[in-house]
Amino acid sequence: MARQPAIEFWYEFASTYSYLAAMRIEAAAAEAGVAVRWRPFLLGPIFAAQGWTSSPFNLYPAKGRNMWRDVEREAARLGLPALTRPDPFPQNSLSATRAAILGQGEDWLVPFSKAVYTASFAQGRSIAEPAAVIGILDSLGLDGTQTLRAASAEANKTRLRVAGEEARSRGIYGAPSFLTEDGELFWGNDRLEQALAWAVGERSGGLR
Repeated sequence: MARQPAIEFWYEFASTYSYLAAMRIEAAAAEAGVAVRWRPFLLGPIFAAQGWTSSPFNLYPAKGRNMWRDVEREAARLGLPALTRPDPFPQNSLSATRAAILGQGEDWLVPFSKAVYTASFAQGRSIAEPAAVIGILDSLGLDGTQTLRAASAEANKTRLRVAGEEARSRGIYGAPSFLTEDGELFWGNDRLEQALAWAVGERSGGLR
């Protein structure tokens, strides 16, 4: 029996386009016959290495205005709730990302990740405070306090740093990013379908 192809989905909780991708990747991947490995990470250190002190959508106002309208259109097209703009943007996603790193390999990672995105971009709630993350974990039937305590342990902090270093070493510079098993990198929500097609061996123009 042939092994199922797979992609890695690298996402950042403060990222608007990661939100869109997270809410649709499961259905799209299932239709394509591709498995998905969810890879949470922090974009802040990557941006800092490029000399950026904030999101490029804040640094370049015209780009930011168009982004918000674009995400609003896409959310409506996908049938998602009306978009809300977190204040401040981007939100501090450290606590949520630590929890997600802890959850890798656990069956609660995907519902937790989607719940964080829903809280931030659909419900207008803060995800920055540890109490907010604990509340989301509790809502999934977990012991939020104990889970976040484990997520804040040094061993898990190291796992988060290693994830960031791996992202940089593999050429990731933004989110969402999709990596196929042969190392092909696709960036952006609008490249999800191309990443899935590449994963199953579909190539255009003789590319390999």
